[in-house]
This record gives sequence, C-alpha cells and structure tokens, in this order.
Amino acid sequence: MNGILVINKESGYTSRDVVNILNKELNTKKIGHTGTLDPLATGVLVICIGKYTKLVDKITGYDKEYIATIKLGIKTDTLDITGNVLESMDNIYVDKKVVIHTLSSFLGCSMQEVPKYSAVKINGKKLYEYARKNEDVVLPKREINIREIELLDCNNEEIRFRTVVSKGTYIRSLIQDICEKLGVLGTMSSLTRTRQGKFTIDDAYSLQDIAKNKYKVFEIEDIFDYPCYELDDTEYFKVKNGSSINLEKNAEFLILKYKKNIVAIYQKKDNCYKPNFML
Repeated sequence: MNGILVINKESGYTSRDVVNILNKELNTKKIGHTGTLDPLATGVLVICIGKYTKLVDKITGYDKEYIATIKLGIKTDTLDITGNVLESMDNIYVDKKVVIHTLSSFLGCSMQEVPKYSAVKINGKKLYEYARKNEDVVLPKREINIREIELLDCNNEEIRFRTVVSKGTYIRSLIQDICEKLGVLGTMSSLTRTRQGKFTIDDAYSLQDIAKNKYKVFEIEDIFDYPCYELDDTEYFKVKNGSSINLEKNAEFLILKYKKNIVAIYQKKDNCYKPNFML
C-alpha cells in the first residue's frame, strides 16, 4: 500500500503506538508519522505509507492548527495536566481584553525554549530522560512562528484558544509563556490538532475505522494541486532513470504519469524538469 492516511488520534496513545497498530492492521512495516502528538493530545496525525514515506519530511514541515485549553491555578513539571503539581494559586481573575491582547502579542517569530519533558536529544540523550533522573541540562531554544492565534473562551478557571503555528512549536511551552505574561499559573489541560497543511480533522479516521476497513488513502493528486503530464515511452524511460526532461510547460511542479499511473513529481529548474519526488 502506498499513500497518505489521516488518523484522528485518541488521547492516551503515543504517536508511536498509532504507527505500531497500523503496522499490524495494514500489514506493512513501511509507515511513518509526520509530527508527534503527546499522549494527552488528540486529532490529526498524518501517516505516510509505503513509497509515500519519502514525503515525511515535507509534510512534517507544514503549518499546524490547534485548539488548546489552559487550566488556571496550577503549574506542573510536564507543563500539562498529566504532570506533578509544582505550584498552585487561588482566587485567579483574568480579564478577557487582557487575555486577547496577551495572545496577540505572541504573533510572529520568536525563540521558544524546548520543554524538558520532550524527546529532543542533547548529547545523544532525550530530554525527558534527564528530567526523570532530575539531571540538570540546558534546554535548547528554537525559532518558531505563531501565524494565527485567537481566544475562543475564557473564565477564571480556564482559557481556550485556537492557534496556527510553524513546525517545532510546543503548545505546552507557548501556554507556559502566555501564563507568565498574564501573571497567573496555568497548565495545558487539553490539545487537539485540527489541521496539518491541507489535511483537516474532517479527513481523519479513528483506529476503529481502520480496523473495520472504513478509510480512504490519499494519493499525490489529493495532496498537491499540481498539473499532470502524461509521459510517452521515451520520456518515461528517462524519468524511470531519474533523468531530467525538457517540456514546454510553465508550471513549477508537474505530476508525471505513465499509462495513467503516477510515477513522479518533477520540478522546473534551469529551463528543464528535474526529479523532486519519485514513486
């Protein structure tokens, strides 16, 4: 099987758990996911199968949309509701206008500190391994881009918001920064990824759907809005061998077909088309 499968991940599963389950259900080992979701989180997990695993890095780089909830009044070691409570506070008051202004202040590019309970490696060791042993380590920072952020609801117990972010953004860390700016304690209590690139939660299937064989696999033409070109025998021989081809086309990318089957995506460079993705 080759294609893209969009899973609506349930809470309690790691992204690796989902891949392991799909290995068995689809009877294939060649599967990769395109952006880790914490066990607490739910929603869109884009899965690449077979030859489409070559697209993992490309799809991982797509913007992601989330809906997150902050529980006010506590701070945890993991920055989410599953962690150990480090601090707590009572009688919290948040003003809606202040919350809106604070959220909008995070728009654009900034440097974000990676949470200590994460799988990022330092000196060959994952950060959560340092955290579990109470070993000190300097947490790395990464540039992120908050492209959209809006308040959905707020009261003195929780804040709910929607955001669109770049690759590598930790919503847990964003929430921590938001709470610090508001002058309150808070932790992430729920997180749903509603979109990754053009893949939305409406496109997603549960693991139960997969078990019942009720799902659709996306193919190249479903993913990219590139024009198609039907190769002749001579052109196909060149493409099969990864050679460039000369075509009188203006499109930057072309989906190449041979006998109606997709064989590659080619990109226009130096007045000819060269391999971008081979099937």
